[in-house]
Amino acid sequence: MDLNTPLITTLLVAAVLLFWVVGAYNRLVALRTTIGAAWAQVDEPLTQRHELLTRLVAALREPLQDDHPTLDAVLAASAQAHAASGAVRPRPSEARTVASLVLAEQVLATARSRLAAVLDARPELRTIDGMAGPLAELEAIEQRLAFRRQVFNQASHQYNEAVGQFPTRLLTPFFRFGAAGRL
Repeated sequence: MDLNTPLITTLLVAAVLLFWVVGAYNRLVALRTTIGAAWAQVDEPLTQRHELLTRLVAALREPLQDDHPTLDAVLAASAQAHAASGAVRPRPSEARTVASLVLAEQVLATARSRLAAVLDARPELRTIDGMAGPLAELEAIEQRLAFRRQVFNQASHQYNEAVGQFPTRLLTPFFRFGAAGRL
């Protein structure tokens, strides 16, 4: 037996291990980048919805003089959701910030449902000049958001699966790959 055989074997094992670490790292980075791209597609309609809700509430201020608390709740919840989406923007794969956005979205959904109840109780408000367009646009934005959330959640799921798989899971603490949040 030659003395170089153990050395060659050790070098081969080290090379295989190094290639595996580099491959696993690159795969996780690529999946995290996919989450970022999916988030960019979610962020756009979130911003559009915030701007539209601001205009819609302003248009309803005069006709709904007796129901300003409902309008204020929609505005506050929209601002909170917009701020939460801004916090997600720099690190869309961070579960904590995505969880904050999910909570803000729930608050906004509650406020919007109260506004919808007010509009349903007073159908004449839906016929005010310029009101039908923004309401239809709001519905279209919500439909786009639903689809784009699915894409984001799918990207997060794939990333989380990769982070949780053995032996890649052994690398995640060293390179600070944590679980991604879902919308």
